[in-house]
Amino acid sequence: MSWITARRRHPAAGYAVVLLGLIAIGIIYAAITTQGGAASAAAPPASRQETAEGQALFAQTCATCHGMYAQGTSTGPSLIGVGAAAVDFQVSTGRMPAAEIGAEMARKPPRFDTKQTHQLAAYIASLAGGPAIPAPEQVSTAGANVGLGQQLFVTNCAQCHNFVGAGGDLTYGKYAPPLTASTPTQIYEAMQTGPEAMPVFNDTTITPSQKRDIVAYVTETRSSPNPGGFSLGRVGPVTEGLVAWLGGMAALVAAAWWIAAKRREQA
Repeated sequence: MSWITARRRHPAAGYAVVLLGLIAIGIIYAAITTQGGAASAAAPPASRQETAEGQALFAQTCATCHGMYAQGTSTGPSLIGVGAAAVDFQVSTGRMPAAEIGAEMARKPPRFDTKQTHQLAAYIASLAGGPAIPAPEQVSTAGANVGLGQQLFVTNCAQCHNFVGAGGDLTYGKYAPPLTASTPTQIYEAMQTGPEAMPVFNDTTITPSQKRDIVAYVTETRSSPNPGGFSLGRVGPVTEGLVAWLGGMAALVAAAWWIAAKRREQA
């Protein structure tokens, strides 16, 4: 005991305690994040053949902008570390390959089929890892909490995508695309990778289970009825009233104009 007491009074004892505390916190955090990563396990790893075919396809269609080794050029960003999920999202939604340099990143019919898209994703993932394509069970809406998904969507997504995923304009000429045509996998991948102006929602910010809830809300909203009658693009809860008010004002102005014109003719 006297030995411990003597060491405890040493000037460096306080620093040693702080260091041990930081090490313990680091170990606990690593254990938690490792468990989270295991819970969000994605599709099985790609084969060497799939990766090789993806590399050949990349050299033919993508290397002009992104470089032969995906290192990036003056016309295209580096793809090293973006992960398979980012490639699958961009290619499956038709945003990539771009029709021309500097073209708008809008959704269009995809150029490659699912097999080719996964080949490209496998090659990019082989360079430096990154978010993987989610497995089917990760994006399945079976048993998901739609109510919680609505709360999460309103808190994190509605400011840009609108309350029902109809999309909308942003600042500096950017826009949030509508989610009406997005598959559950694409919605999940967008949260993982943060395409264009969208922020990345990693598994610490929004857990995999919560991502499934958001996917369930977005997909269910598409088939939900419109209590107000006409949807008018479903861009908000007051669109019908606004259109009715504008139409009424236009009718009143037209009527006043017609009455004034009649009186001038009689005079």
